[in-house]
Amino acid sequence: MEKVMLLRYGEIFLKGRNRPFFEKVLQNNIKKALKSFEDIKVIRAQGRFFVENYSDELAVVQALTRVFGLVSISPAYKIEKDYEKIISVSKQLMEEEFMERQEEKLTFKVESRRADKQFPMDSMAINKDLGGILLNEFPRLKVDVHKPDIELQVEIREYCYMYSKIIPCAGGMPVGTNGKAALLLSGGIDSPVAGWMIAKRGVALIAVHYHSFPYTSDRSKEKVIELGKILTRYCGPIRLHIVPFTRIQQELYEKCPDEQLTILMRRYMMKIAEKVALREGAAALVTGESIGQVASQTIESLAVTNDAVSMPVFQPLIGFDKVDIMNTAKTIGTYETSILPYEDCCTVFTPRHPVTKPRLEKIVKSEQLINGDELIQEALDNIEVIEL
Repeated sequence: MEKVMLLRYGEIFLKGRNRPFFEKVLQNNIKKALKSFEDIKVIRAQGRFFVENYSDELAVVQALTRVFGLVSISPAYKIEKDYEKIISVSKQLMEEEFMERQEEKLTFKVESRRADKQFPMDSMAINKDLGGILLNEFPRLKVDVHKPDIELQVEIREYCYMYSKIIPCAGGMPVGTNGKAALLLSGGIDSPVAGWMIAKRGVALIAVHYHSFPYTSDRSKEKVIELGKILTRYCGPIRLHIVPFTRIQQELYEKCPDEQLTILMRRYMMKIAEKVALREGAAALVTGESIGQVASQTIESLAVTNDAVSMPVFQPLIGFDKVDIMNTAKTIGTYETSILPYEDCCTVFTPRHPVTKPRLEKIVKSEQLINGDELIQEALDNIEVIEL
């Protein structure tokens, strides 16, 4: 008898002839998530993945639940397809459940799947017979086929896999199956969540952050680096581009109308991010806007901001309430870092009365007051790249 981890995927089942490609990418991502564990094996077989040869079950579970593409996992026993062994392991699993739950009485049902049609008992026969054996063995058990406390699962494949726990995972699609995008990563709550959501759809990420030294400290940069590291637990490696933004902000502040500063800064951020994305082979930008949250996130402001670039701009949080975004940030582990009180470049030159319904022609006219192309190139030439 061997302890293994049984892994399930979801949407990949719908991919038809392309399914092997998605399975291969997911298998590689699983291996990357487990690279710190020695001698672990990741096996693909019959619509499942199996992880074998591990010792620290809790750490393996924690790593796997963050892998996009997996919908659930189960610690399982792998045994020979011998019915007497199946009976023995079912009793052991039930004893483990009673010890863990510390309950006087529990309900259960047996759920079996017989992928190997050569096995002499069909699923219904296994369910009925094994259920009766367990009822006789454990007087504290009672059958409940609708909402049982315990679901004893039996999967008969090339081996028999038995388990009683199904642990939910992140779901989504394997990262790397749907192209690459550039995430505009600030130190706030929203943009890490936006990046996480896009990566969940299989998109690989690079990140672009704007640093306004000396107005923003190294602590604010370290904060963003930490946010990026947290995202890598789900998204895999991320190349973070730290863009010096001070000179652009100073030029805008000195030469352009005060109420337009926020929109103008955001347009230059988008222009620089697009050029970084093209360098890195990314086909879209990702930002964390939510309609109406701040002055720069009105429909009119968003339209003018996004007009600065020609590539698609993904805004997955656009219809989210702030509470929803905060709850997601807490779930994925970025919230506590995001709320650290270090200023980012967006808060340094904030106008007192920012325009909420900007007109594109006026914004473009203001942009002509500075040498934008030269400033953008200077920023691009001085980017700091950090591999996370």
